[in-house]
Amino acid sequence: MKAMIPLLFLAVPVFADAPVVEDVRASHSGTSWRFDVTLTHPDTGWDHYADGWRVELPSGEVLGVRELLHPHVTEQPFTRSLSGVAIPDDTKTLHIRARDNVDGWAEDVFILQLD
Repeated sequence: MKAMIPLLFLAVPVFADAPVVEDVRASHSGTSWRFDVTLTHPDTGWDHYADGWRVELPSGEVLGVRELLHPHVTEQPFTRSLSGVAIPDDTKTLHIRARDNVDGWAEDVFILQLD
């Protein structure tokens, strides 16, 4: 009987491209802000799609979250808005971070300088 050469297959997750924040437009009215965020992500359908983005302080404190409830397979890039976000008065810089339903929150952030 021939000796079998064991094949070792490591269970390594396959990560698709993370969602990318391509552009952010911010405007304020009174004490709240509106954010229009444009994302790209290689959505494949319900099994893997960009499902949200959030506004953060540089410290990581989350100020607002926009949930995305369905895939955007044929709509790339796409823009969605979030209104009513309260930003501390002395804030000069914000981070916008995207998420997908498989890999979670992206490591990269879009850095937004406020005027």
